Amino acid sequence: MTGGTDATHLALADTEDQHGRAEWEAAAADALRKARRLGEDDPDSRAWAELTHTTLDGIDLSPLGTPGLVEDLQTAGRPTRAGAWDIRVMTAGTDPAAANEAALVDLDGGVSSLWVATADGSELARVLTGVLLDLAPVVLDAEDPRAAATALLDVAEEHGQDLHADSNLGADPVARAVRAGAVPDDSAADVVATAELARKAGIRGVVVDATAVHDLGASDAQELGYALAVAATYLRALTGAGVPLEEAAGLVEFRFAATDEQFPTIAKLRAARRLWARMLELSGADADHAIAQHQHAVTSRPMMTRYDPYVNMLRGTVAAFAAGVGGADAVTVLPFDSTLGQPDAFGRRIARNVSHLLIEESHLAAVADPAGGSYAVERLTDDLAAAGWAELDRIEAAGGIGAALADGSLRSRIDAVVAERETAIARRQRPLTGLTEFPALGEDLPQRTGDPAVGDVRAYGAAFEELRDTPPDQHVFLATLGTIAQHTARATFATNLLAAGGIAVDVAGATDGVDALVAAYDGQPVVCLAGADTTYEEWGAEAAAALREAGARRVIVAGKPADHADDNCALGIDALDFLRRTREVLS
Repeated sequence: MTGGTDATHLALADTEDQHGRAEWEAAAADALRKARRLGEDDPDSRAWAELTHTTLDGIDLSPLGTPGLVEDLQTAGRPTRAGAWDIRVMTAGTDPAAANEAALVDLDGGVSSLWVATADGSELARVLTGVLLDLAPVVLDAEDPRAAATALLDVAEEHGQDLHADSNLGADPVARAVRAGAVPDDSAADVVATAELARKAGIRGVVVDATAVHDLGASDAQELGYALAVAATYLRALTGAGVPLEEAAGLVEFRFAATDEQFPTIAKLRAARRLWARMLELSGADADHAIAQHQHAVTSRPMMTRYDPYVNMLRGTVAAFAAGVGGADAVTVLPFDSTLGQPDAFGRRIARNVSHLLIEESHLAAVADPAGGSYAVERLTDDLAAAGWAELDRIEAAGGIGAALADGSLRSRIDAVVAERETAIARRQRPLTGLTEFPALGEDLPQRTGDPAVGDVRAYGAAFEELRDTPPDQHVFLATLGTIAQHTARATFATNLLAAGGIAVDVAGATDGVDALVAAYDGQPVVCLAGADTTYEEWGAEAAAALREAGARRVIVAGKPADHADDNCALGIDALDFLRRTREVLS
């Protein structure tokens, strides 16, 4: 340091550019008062509470990262990956030749490993034709893991190649049962047998696929707790069969979902590593031979939409960014069109190129832990780790993962999270672009064939998609009151809200009187008035009465409730309930 500055302090701003908490509170409170989210008499300090976001796990996310957030923390969970992550693609399909062609194109396009969905592995010889198994890791996702594992090892022998060390035979009977809606039986035999094959081949043999509960709607902490509980079950089975703990831990790979909520995703991956290390420590693992958690992050299926699927490219990019920053060893970006069926070549190319862009052009992999030291991320990592461990405690108290699934206790907690999330989505507090916000009615969706690799997934916007699937034949008459400047804001709001339920509108155009409105009206059963509050006061009631006289059975007002209207649409309402009420009249 120069200029007499204290060598123990790095000042990144000049004195006049340094600001304290009180100044931030004043600036934030001023903006909130202008937005009518704070009253004139509310103290500036209330800005913190107003801007704090609470996750589905009850964790508060501060609007501003400050040193105070980490005063009581000893941070942990830092990534162990060095350099670029493994770009992994899912390969599946009923036609082995087509699956092989897609896999070779993906590998030629820069994919570094294959995630292969199969029943029993009988088609693997055809699917993996031309694949250099010693260079490209293969991770199995099989209904019959032992049969598929044997088939893969046979293919490698026929090729005269050793499987890459990051290959995985993929035994995960608990996730298989969860996806089938069943209770896992005593599946230790499958895990032990598959792991033994993996040990002989020098590869991994077990997967803990936490996306199985994520796809049911689980929160981040529930996903972490489930993953730990399943891992504990598999470790007990392996060590019970005589496999040393450290070696058993090295046979396991974890699969987590990455969503477009980037900070929770980053923190979840960091927390998962911390929790795994703690579990092994408490299990008596040799501290001098710590087994780092090997993570495979997959972009979330539930966050994706069938309508306006191109927005899924943005969601996938943010999720992949978060996975890379969070330190995932392998990342799979699901193609944007996978919600519609089996993705085509364009969808697969865009999906793999997301990682290429993040690694080669954004240089995300050049830094070992980009989020390290961030006050907000370090705090969230710690909070998520604590919440995940608490979920593990609940599962273990029930008797382990099998018992928690059998008695329904885990599923009931997940269902409670689903209900809370769906309420927020219904009120558009958790917006889904292209579905609940800015929907495009009449869009031509890409046509895709069915995808056997996709099981039951409760999409976050499923309720809105169901409405879009069956649009009503009749439209809503949008009665615009006054000039364009007076009605545009509310007319646009109402149009977008109605479109989220598959409802089209017929617009009256700028009108300045009741007679013009009635002349434009064409017998629609539902009318929505859109105008300024002053216009409503002047002639809103008269307009509603005239339109009822002309045949309207239901009158909606865009804005606050009014005596002359049957319903209203405004920010904060239960949009889903409003749309269903409106559609009942249109049907």
